Amino acid sequence: MKTQIPDALKAEVPQSKWGKILLSTPVVMTVVATLLAGLASSEMTRAQYDRSLAAQMQSKAGDQWGFFQAKKLRGALQRSTLDLLQATAAVRPLEAAALKPFGELDAKTLAALQKSELPEAPVVVLDPNLKAALDAVESSQPEADIAGLLGAVKDQVLADALIAAKARAQTFDAAISPITRAVEQMDKALATGGTPDLTRDFTAARLRFTAARYDAEARLNQAIANALELQVRKGNLSAERHHRRSGRFFYGMLAAQAAVITSTFSLAAQKRSMLWTLAAAAGLAAIAFATYVFFCV
Repeated sequence: MKTQIPDALKAEVPQSKWGKILLSTPVVMTVVATLLAGLASSEMTRAQYDRSLAAQMQSKAGDQWGFFQAKKLRGALQRSTLDLLQATAAVRPLEAAALKPFGELDAKTLAALQKSELPEAPVVVLDPNLKAALDAVESSQPEADIAGLLGAVKDQVLADALIAAKARAQTFDAAISPITRAVEQMDKALATGGTPDLTRDFTAARLRFTAARYDAEARLNQAIANALELQVRKGNLSAERHHRRSGRFFYGMLAAQAAVITSTFSLAAQKRSMLWTLAAAAGLAAIAFATYVFFCV
């Protein structure tokens, strides 16, 4: 449907370039208002998406913190049992020669039992900005300070840190699994044919090894949880930013709609030039405000 402006009204509008611009104000401002409404809706959708993604990451972080606490508790139980064993009986250093009749243990398994030496997880060098943000979270600094530090951390850097933390945990699991299986097999062999003294010495060594393993796994789970926590915080910060942008685009849309209404009324008013000028000013203000929000907020 095409809108026709009466010729009588056209005659009262100055036939200059400015007059032609003022005459097109209702149409232009309608387009601007529609664009701003779309931008406001888009920003709100992105805010809801970021908030939902942060909630998912929070759930995953909660799982990792649960693993961390469970493994720390299991490690503490192993040490408590070891202390009780040492308090009630004499425990000697485990001798590799005494274990040979019950099976062969490789050097890594013997080192784990005798010295609690575990496989080394790969060393990850963190981005300086990411490390500063992690330190701020661990030291419970104010949220405003943490937000400022997270602003300098790129999303890809944070994603890579999470991938690296998970890879470290998987590498450690792959390295420790053969040792754990060998220890379990030796434990079963001693349970059927070992002497009480040798069984007691092996049990003490196994308890020390298991406690050290749980502590190492807990630290790996903690690193994953910390990376997920930073993603949660960064997602919430992004959601808040998009929410603010949505609100400001909405205000710009209201200004553009005010320009549409004013310019439309001016078509039937006596002082059209003044009202058109007000409408144009309101429209320009809406455009300028929307541009500021889009690029600066």
